[in-house]
Amino acid sequence: MTTASTELAAARVTRLGLRENLGQFVLLVAVNALVGGMVGQERTVLPLLAEREFRLAAYSAVLTFIVAFGAVKAVTNFVAGALSDRYGRRPVLLAGWAIGLPVPLLLIWAPSWGWIVVANVLLGVNQGLTWSTTVIMKIDLVGPAKRGLAMGFNEAAGYTAVAATALATGWIASTRGLRPGPFLLGAAYAGLGLALSAAFVRETHGHATFEAERASRTGRDHTSEGLSTGAVFAATSFGEPALSSCSQAGLVNNLNDGLAWGLFPIYFASAGLSVGRIGVLVALYPAVWGLGQLLTGGLSDRYGRKPLIVTGMLVQAVALGFVAAATGFAAWGAAAVLLGAGTAMVYPTLLAAIGDVAHPAWRARAVGVYRLWRDGGFAVGALVAGLVADLLGVQAAIWAVALLTAASGLAVLARMYETHPPAPRRRAAPRRRAAPRRRAAPRRRAAPS
Repeated sequence: MTTASTELAAARVTRLGLRENLGQFVLLVAVNALVGGMVGQERTVLPLLAEREFRLAAYSAVLTFIVAFGAVKAVTNFVAGALSDRYGRRPVLLAGWAIGLPVPLLLIWAPSWGWIVVANVLLGVNQGLTWSTTVIMKIDLVGPAKRGLAMGFNEAAGYTAVAATALATGWIASTRGLRPGPFLLGAAYAGLGLALSAAFVRETHGHATFEAERASRTGRDHTSEGLSTGAVFAATSFGEPALSSCSQAGLVNNLNDGLAWGLFPIYFASAGLSVGRIGVLVALYPAVWGLGQLLTGGLSDRYGRKPLIVTGMLVQAVALGFVAAATGFAAWGAAAVLLGAGTAMVYPTLLAAIGDVAHPAWRARAVGVYRLWRDGGFAVGALVAGLVADLLGVQAAIWAVALLTAASGLAVLARMYETHPPAPRRRAAPRRRAAPRRRAAPRRRAAPS
């Protein structure tokens, strides 16, 4: 009786679906908004701080904070996926918030640029642990049917918070100075994120186990369950066509974001824009990116993943070319909107595609490997953009990244297969449209007589 009661209670608790887990899902959306805000506190202010307060002249030196952030976050993503499969999602989330607490204080008190780099090492660990687990937990909760929608909400929350915080810190910096005001927001985010996660977030690893068991019972399990971490890394990085295509596209996507984060504020400042206007441009791109994902995540559930990924990468390439070719606040604002729209097509869709292909037993590790490559793009982008900018100028660096982004989209077009085909009812549409043409045929033949 006791065992049966326990199993019945577990069945009631472990239910897949957005509606069935709405409370926890909304809470995790809010937590991920705070995670995004931790990055947003730097987007406007830190490149200007490097140039104006620490007197860094070389672009490659300015971008060291992004190299440190991206490299550490990439590795931490991989570790977070493995730890989440082994120990559960919630402990990893709590550890990430605890590590993020000192970051704003280091940014406020840093007497040298080395302290800024150390702060971004900790920020990379914070982001890798917290953002990875909120992604994994939402995938666990909603199941396969609404995975794209779930990722759209998750990434929208994070990047809308990036945009709002970048805008807010730009305004604070223009009125109160570059330090300490802008970073006090980050201190509030870290404290609130840890408190909410500790008090209210529940473990979701059981949902992944439940999904795996259900897929096995219903015969929908088409992927191998018992893969080692090394095998998961190889499949997600190089071997499996859809997983590896997503990994390279994610890397290039964040490569161009690393460029935008590190060089756009300096590029706009060199054209004479004020800190307030730079804050608007820096915020506009992640704002469109964040809010757009509320639409694109669900669209990928309806129309498939591959069309949005290919189109999104090519749109980003066009937008970057527009930034390099255009001048003035209005033109750069339009380019920022276009860049955000392209990124919104790609970002939740790549994560949803990983969730489509990876078995629930090793899905957290696959997400970790994908995010290792994706966020490694920050470091690669900062290095490439910094070196090219030092040699040929910022404009040349933007053109170079635009070409890389276009090549990535074409590679996805050539190699990736569709991981979430459209619903069967939509495939009947061509037959309904063809009917009027068949009825019209006799009238066309009768016309000569």
